Amino acid sequence: MSRYFPPLLLVILVLLPLFVKDPYLLNALITGGIFTIGAISLNLLLGFTGQLSLGHIAFFGIGAYASALTSLGFDVGLFGGVRVVHEAWPPLVGFVVAVVLAGACGFIVGRLSFRVRGAYFVIVTIAFAEVVRLVALNWIELTQGPLALTSIPQMRLGLPFGGETVLRTKAQNFYLMLAVATLCYLVVARLVSGRFGRAMRGLKENEPLAMSVGIDVTRTLTITATISAAMAGAAGSLYAHYFRIIDPDVFLFTYTVTMIIMVVSGGKGTLAGPLIGGVIFSILPVTLRPYMAPEAQWIVYGAVLILILFLTPKGLAPYVDEWFARRRANRLPAPSIDARAEART
Repeated sequence: MSRYFPPLLLVILVLLPLFVKDPYLLNALITGGIFTIGAISLNLLLGFTGQLSLGHIAFFGIGAYASALTSLGFDVGLFGGVRVVHEAWPPLVGFVVAVVLAGACGFIVGRLSFRVRGAYFVIVTIAFAEVVRLVALNWIELTQGPLALTSIPQMRLGLPFGGETVLRTKAQNFYLMLAVATLCYLVVARLVSGRFGRAMRGLKENEPLAMSVGIDVTRTLTITATISAAMAGAAGSLYAHYFRIIDPDVFLFTYTVTMIIMVVSGGKGTLAGPLIGGVIFSILPVTLRPYMAPEAQWIVYGAVLILILFLTPKGLAPYVDEWFARRRANRLPAPSIDARAEART
């Protein structure tokens, strides 16, 4: 059943802005969608290879800063009195730079850290995220530090017959987010359905056995980390150009936790899992905010997550699939006595 959820959700989301005009609701959906892209990227690493990254927000923040600085331009001094001057480039180029730079950082971190496993890998990712946050906080000449980068240009897209359009409205930004999320989902679906996906699952289930049949563990995990980081960078770029202001708080550990919650509650290692978790934890804030203070909302989030994990330890997507499988099995007619006798013979 969960394989029908993504196309059904896509149809609903495509039609949604035609009927929903509330800016607050559209803003919540865009924000939730951006973090759902981050959850899709994290699921590729956590769900299909079993490697937990608690510093995944670093790639999101790198993408946000890279895209913003590419679009704004900068004049910064380096060692030896050398100055680097960069003129402002179009936001779409900033998006590409964000994807490439975040992917490159994912490759470097993966190449260095996948020589270790388990808790050591988790520590490496946390340390990397903290180092990047401190750089953003203290390199004031480049990032403005706690003063934040402001007036980031809105995303501009070229038109088929020349010219370009600026994505000013929330509906336009919603469709941009939806397009990027769909592309990331298709990339993950294509990746995990082939030979490379079988290698990832093999590493998750039994790494020594996977190595014994010739799977290059470090290469497989490094490629996975690179693609995952690149998609997180794309989400960070959308975040920067939508909100038009970023500061070092973009590296908050809370955002990594949000992505992990979306993956685990929906069902890690499934394509529909991050989408289901993203829908739930995007709608909850909209539903609860008029009635509860932020502190009470976090209590409800925790209670909902505990309830989901208690009732469905594998996540909602596998539970739904198992429930529909049982329903189909119960509808099938029981085999007759003659059929059972023939089967035994």
